[in-house]
Amino acid sequence: MKRAPSTLAPVENVVTTYSRSQLSDEVLLRQLKASFARERFHTAALLADLAEVDARKLYRSAGYPHMSAYCMDEFGLPKDAAYKRIQAARTAREFPVMFELLADGRLNLSGVCLLAPHLTDANAAELLDEASGKKKAEIEVLLARRFPRSEAMPLVEVVAGASGSLAPGQVEMGSPEDDQPSAGPLAPGQVALRRSKSEPIADQRYSVQFTMSQSTHEKLQYAQSLLSHRIPSGDLSAVLDRVLDLAISRLEKQKFAATDKPRSAARVSSNQRHIPAHARRAVWQRDGGRCTFVSAKGHRCEARDHLEYDHVVPVARGGRATIDNLRLRCRAHNQYAAEREFGDAFMDRKRRAARSAEERSAAGEREAEERKKEQVRERMGQVVHCLRQLGYRPDQARRAAEFSDSLCQASLEDRVKRALSYFAPRVVSRSGAFSQPANCDA
Repeated sequence: MKRAPSTLAPVENVVTTYSRSQLSDEVLLRQLKASFARERFHTAALLADLAEVDARKLYRSAGYPHMSAYCMDEFGLPKDAAYKRIQAARTAREFPVMFELLADGRLNLSGVCLLAPHLTDANAAELLDEASGKKKAEIEVLLARRFPRSEAMPLVEVVAGASGSLAPGQVEMGSPEDDQPSAGPLAPGQVALRRSKSEPIADQRYSVQFTMSQSTHEKLQYAQSLLSHRIPSGDLSAVLDRVLDLAISRLEKQKFAATDKPRSAARVSSNQRHIPAHARRAVWQRDGGRCTFVSAKGHRCEARDHLEYDHVVPVARGGRATIDNLRLRCRAHNQYAAEREFGDAFMDRKRRAARSAEERSAAGEREAEERKKEQVRERMGQVVHCLRQLGYRPDQARRAAEFSDSLCQASLEDRVKRALSYFAPRVVSRSGAFSQPANCDA
């Protein structure tokens, strides 16, 4: 965090500079109005500068993994203030008229952030015109009318993935990483909100709030049961602490081959990009599980998330996966090093090709899934038709057809027989449990 200058202005100078007691009411009000006008202009100018620095990714050369960390550390902005300004800057860069609206006071920072998730090329002109001059509460009413809650675009939970650019205005609230795409397309300005909150409440004590799925809740209850002898109270913090110990041990093994019994190096792989386990362990321990990029001013990147093993001498230049030729880099600085080594244009082509391949793969998977669903519908339709001919009700036929689809490779006759077994009377065993008749397919 940057500190204020150690040498402060004399007290009398501060009083002279900031005292307004000598001004008349009329002059004071006129000066206040002028100060607000300057503030609005400077806010717009600040966002323009912020947007350009963000677009050029200049935070990387300064030793930061993303724009949020840069703003918080270099300029002392609180986390929420940094996110808000980055969101507004990216949105205004996408729709430049917003700079003018901010500068003359027709929009403010809060209004920009409210509008951001809903703006598109198709509606921007109309929506901004309608929001111009409105207060925050009025913009909220406008958006509620234009985008009813049931129809509004959902806030998206961002999933870490391959490299790429965030949508204009997108800010990841949990672990913002400017070089990571969202799980799906985001509207300009859309924010991926944190689903959890953590804050210190006492010495070495934290309060954590988050929402979990039904599946996660069931896993947590099961973990409580498994640990009931070790933690009889079932205290969630104690259970989580134990579960995290187990998870961290396993994740460390996956991430950098951590082990209490390291083996000697195995035979060298023919894959030049393969990094042996002993090298991953040594590099992770040497670099302290932290990005090693250091700026020209000596600032080391503090990122511990999304770390990658980077070759000092690239594989394409003959570099090998040795301890001395490997280092930890965050995703942003790994990309930065590649751009400096091979050029922006080359890396842009590589990223576009990778995205195109991912899109083709995803499209192929979707098509395969649709074909599979269509085949299921067709098979079930055949069975339902046969059962309806035998006099079964539509709901009965549908349930029996679902029951029979486990024999998806069987003939229609066998699938119909399987469906009919769904209606066969069940037999009660001596244990009291129900079972299917002996002649039913397993």
